[in-house]
Amino acid sequence: MPLFDEYPQAALLDALLAVSETAGAATLRYYEGETETRYKADASPVTAADEAAEAILLEELRRLTPKVPVIAEEAVAAGHVPEIGSGPFWLVDPLDGTKEFLSKNGEFTVNIGLVEEGRPVLGVVHAPALGTSWHAAAGHGAFRRDREGERRIGVRRADPARLVAVASRSHRDAETDAWLERHGIAETIAAGSSLKFCVIAEGRADVYPRFGPTMEWDTAAGHAVLAIAGGRVVTVDGRPLDYGKPSFRNPGFIAYGGLDPF
Repeated sequence: MPLFDEYPQAALLDALLAVSETAGAATLRYYEGETETRYKADASPVTAADEAAEAILLEELRRLTPKVPVIAEEAVAAGHVPEIGSGPFWLVDPLDGTKEFLSKNGEFTVNIGLVEEGRPVLGVVHAPALGTSWHAAAGHGAFRRDREGERRIGVRRADPARLVAVASRSHRDAETDAWLERHGIAETIAAGSSLKFCVIAEGRADVYPRFGPTMEWDTAAGHAVLAIAGGRVVTVDGRPLDYGKPSFRNPGFIAYGGLDPF
């Protein structure tokens, strides 16, 4: 992994955790007060908190890794899409879960994912309102950091008779409900943003089906955490979910912990 040759995983993760916490602190300044909401061309909401956090992420990533292009949600929405070529690139979502942010339930995250050869190989998911981060890098491991310290995480061995799914709090649809019923899921946990990947990565659930639209910056960081914790993410036809697609738009996918794909 060329980038890790230049920037060792542990050192890079420490730097990225600090960056995510700085960006997260910027979102909290708006979270704790009133913030104006606008809507982009795709009807998704955006706030000043998204823009403040993204400005920090872009500046710091360009400083840390000046040769690595950064694909960031709000910059792309404004038409700024750097050429990624065939090398590594960052995928950044400064505020994943804007609806959770606006409803003030705390389940929004700052996402930083690194992609090499179409695969997410590093991820940081920081939940500022929860005071918790999940981070992982290939060859280094997956970890949760909160007020009680840091611990290694991994997916659990699934019990096929007592499967637990995690589903979107704001984007649950009839197709998801039908899938859950068809596969006899015993229990469902609702969660927002990239927290769904992290719930599986730390062994609290087994599967996360998502059939509605997502973008690569929505999923790369959480995908990396889950994959490095021992899980996998595949499209509905069983292919690995890859990155660097021309539109950066994901197809439907299913994330698994310690469970063979259905």
